Amino acid sequence: MILLVQPKLLRKNFNGITLWPFVILKHNSLKNDAIFINHERIHLRQQAELLLVLFYVWYGIEFLFRWFQYKNRLKAYRNISFEREAYFHEQHFDYIKRRKPFGFLKFL
Repeated sequence: MILLVQPKLLRKNFNGITLWPFVILKHNSLKNDAIFINHERIHLRQQAELLLVLFYVWYGIEFLFRWFQYKNRLKAYRNISFEREAYFHEQHFDYIKRRKPFGFLKFL
């Protein structure tokens, strides 16, 4: 389910966020951005297979690890395994259908 929020509610550099079962968008035009929506659908699958809580705990711990590793928030974010999987496959529109469970592990 896609929700639209006031742009001020999301961080400056973020156009959207996935909080299962919702994809929250900063701008209505993003609903028509197939690549962006596919990226967020990959996150929905990741969250579902890790039963939400484990996803958020893992995401947070890996972000902190990457932040210490790179000393840069953006680089840390882009190197989280969940993000690497989603960015790598965001243009592969059939990826969700053929994705194996825990596909993000290949990106650790």
